[in-house]
Amino acid sequence: MLSLQSSVIVVALIGCNRLVIAFQATWSVARRSRRQHLIHLAPQQLGEFEPINLRDTSDGDRTRRRVWLYDFVTTSQSTTVPYNLMWDHQKSLVGHQLSRIGKGPKDPPLYDQFIPLDLDSEDIIPQSLLGCDSVIFVEHDPVYTLGTASDASFIRGYKASSGGTEEVEKSGIPNYSREKDSVTIPIVRIERGGEVTYHGPGQLVVYPIIDLRGYKQDIHWYMRALEEVIILALEKAGVKGATRENNLTGVWVSNKKIAALGIKARRWVTMHGLAINVDMKSLQNFEGIVPCGLEGREVTCINEEFTSGNAESCFTIKEFAVHVREALEEIFGVTLVSAPTLL
Repeated sequence: MLSLQSSVIVVALIGCNRLVIAFQATWSVARRSRRQHLIHLAPQQLGEFEPINLRDTSDGDRTRRRVWLYDFVTTSQSTTVPYNLMWDHQKSLVGHQLSRIGKGPKDPPLYDQFIPLDLDSEDIIPQSLLGCDSVIFVEHDPVYTLGTASDASFIRGYKASSGGTEEVEKSGIPNYSREKDSVTIPIVRIERGGEVTYHGPGQLVVYPIIDLRGYKQDIHWYMRALEEVIILALEKAGVKGATRENNLTGVWVSNKKIAALGIKARRWVTMHGLAINVDMKSLQNFEGIVPCGLEGREVTCINEEFTSGNAESCFTIKEFAVHVREALEEIFGVTLVSAPTLL
């Protein structure tokens, strides 16, 4: 699909094993610096991951590249969050990002994408800084999500709800529901790429809302970087053997999928992100779907991989989120600054 409206990627929808990109016929490719690094550099069917060389950035120092962290997981008042509420939060942050960078490709941004050094974490983020880069940590209520072009037949027992037509007329994105053991699990069609997946208790979901101009203007690199975050966080947690698979996105352990990815990018600003299965309860509703449309493939979680049965080896969402935070900071060369999580 081709668009000649701007000199950067306008929309990218990637997830599981599907890729759709709209872009201009010509663009400038940022110079890639190559240097030795101890983390994984596995080649992929959709590009390679290579570390950011901060010396090539205008900031040049991770402590100067400060990014908001909306943490709905490790805060004392944390609880599971309805999917639509956090979806709206993402769209709001993306809107602030797009307002910051302006409408034209040559427009100067209204302010920098990173938080000013002289601003400490406050009870209220200044309206003028809501468009800075941000990351969301959240644990959702049970929900199945479908990508833009996902096949609903990958949901077992799928049926449209009585309100589906009304929702289509309202937003153009239909919502459905699936009954499981007399419990209705909502199904939401969203604007990411990829097939159906599940979010719910026991799973850590991470949504980076970042401007890739400050990292690498390469959607393929970004997907590999998200995978690298997952692999590094799993290593920090003591999970061995996490890897990628050829021709698929996501991360696998013991030939089972432990983490899934699905994103959208507009004018280099990303939304949606990754989901990592942590606790055993995160696996409860995967039997209701064919995850990512991959027939015959199993899913796993971190605590299932600790086969010793030692409860002390198992992780809570809060405990594992600490490793993910560290991995994000290392891979993207940033410092995460806690932001108020009131919506």
